[in-house]
Amino acid sequence: MRRFKLQVQVSVDGYMAGPNGEMDWMTFPWTDDIGAYITEITKPVDCIVLGRRLAEGFIPAWESGPEGEDRESIDWMNNTPKVVISNSLTESPWKNAVVAGGDLTETVNRLKSQPGGDLIAYGGGTLVSNLIAAGLLDELHLFVNPVALGGGMPVFPDSGAYHRLRLVTARPFDCGITVFHFEPKRS
Repeated sequence: MRRFKLQVQVSVDGYMAGPNGEMDWMTFPWTDDIGAYITEITKPVDCIVLGRRLAEGFIPAWESGPEGEDRESIDWMNNTPKVVISNSLTESPWKNAVVAGGDLTETVNRLKSQPGGDLIAYGGGTLVSNLIAAGLLDELHLFVNPVALGGGMPVFPDSGAYHRLRLVTARPFDCGITVFHFEPKRS
C-alpha cells in the first residue's frame, strides 16, 4: 500500500499560518542540506494531495516557474499529478490535477490502495487538520521554523483527542529549520 506523507512548515509553537493567514515568518532561503532532505522524502512520491484553497495559489505559483526555485523542483511540482480535495469543485481548472470530493477517509483510502508510489500532502490548514484527526497519514515531516507566532492556524486539530506520535528522526539544517519526522502510533 502507498504511504501518505505530510510535509508542512510550522512555527515552534505549532502554527502553520499566523492569526490572519500570514506566512511571511517562514525561513528562506533554504540551504542545500534541507533541499537534499526534501529530495529524499519526495523521491518515492508520484501524487501530490492539496486542499482547494491551497491549490488555488500553489498550482499557479509553480506553473509560473517561481523565481529562486531550481528547474528540477519546478518540473517535479508541475509534472507530478495532483489530487485536490474539495466538495465545492466538480472539475479541476488546472492541468495535471483532478478533484476528489466526498468522504475524506474513503477518498484517501482509495488513493492509498491504488498502485503507484507514495502520496504527499502539502496542506492547507483544513485538509491537514482533517487528515490528522482521521488518522490518515503515515508520516509527518514537520519543518519547524525558529519563530513563535503566539497564535494562528494550528497544525493539530483541537478535537479533544490525543495525537500520539513516534519520533523517527529530528534533524537540524543549516538554514535554521529543524525537521521532525514522526509516524502516528496506531493502537
